[in-house]
Amino acid sequence: MCDSRKGLITIKNFMTNFEKILLRNQKSFTSIMPYDLNEERLWHIDLSSGNPEIINLNLTDNHLLSQYIFGQISRDNYKAAVGGYGEDRVIYRMNHNFATPNEEARSIHLGIDIWDEAGTAIYSPLHGKIHSLQDNDLIGDYGPTIIIEHILEEEKFYLLYGHLSKASLAGKQPGQLINKGEQLATLGAYKENVHWPPHLHFQIIKNLEGKSGDYPGVAKPSEKTRYLQNCPDPNYILGINILNR
Repeated sequence: MCDSRKGLITIKNFMTNFEKILLRNQKSFTSIMPYDLNEERLWHIDLSSGNPEIINLNLTDNHLLSQYIFGQISRDNYKAAVGGYGEDRVIYRMNHNFATPNEEARSIHLGIDIWDEAGTAIYSPLHGKIHSLQDNDLIGDYGPTIIIEHILEEEKFYLLYGHLSKASLAGKQPGQLINKGEQLATLGAYKENVHWPPHLHFQIIKNLEGKSGDYPGVAKPSEKTRYLQNCPDPNYILGINILNR
């Protein structure tokens, strides 16, 4: 799985100690999806202003975004679409949750998205415990969200799972242990994940900064460096080969 991680290998000497820990353990992590992300045909999706197809969409209508993403997945026989870490996303600029008048819009995406059908199972890649969970139900937000606390080689960190189904929160509570490979949740449908096309937002967070059940998944460009340092590339865990080409 790791031989084609060209991007990670190139910058290895510049990695933080925490990133090196994740990379050392990458082969031991189980898939967060019910399939191997390197054995399926995946679309490396581009939701930035560099994609003319996105620029030409009416981005105030998330139904059109859903038709674009899942239409292409179907036409080209992809299993799912993946990508987005560090991407400057034009899709947020028309959303009041990310852009308000006279303020810098938040547009730098801090996680990796996996766009797949509602109801798709999501699994924990390593042992941990639930830190917090809540339904972030403002339009454009995460919807049902679970944050898991992990310790690896004495380093504490958190994994945020956003855009889940409401049923994913039922029966769960802070402090609950989660086993490696255990089903954690399912992807939410359009209405319950606050009008986003079905997908998982998967994000690493080193310091939650006192937050519970929520943490920014999109940052202002002026704050990009700070947020990306606190939220390293989730592909250190996922190991999706096409994201490192």
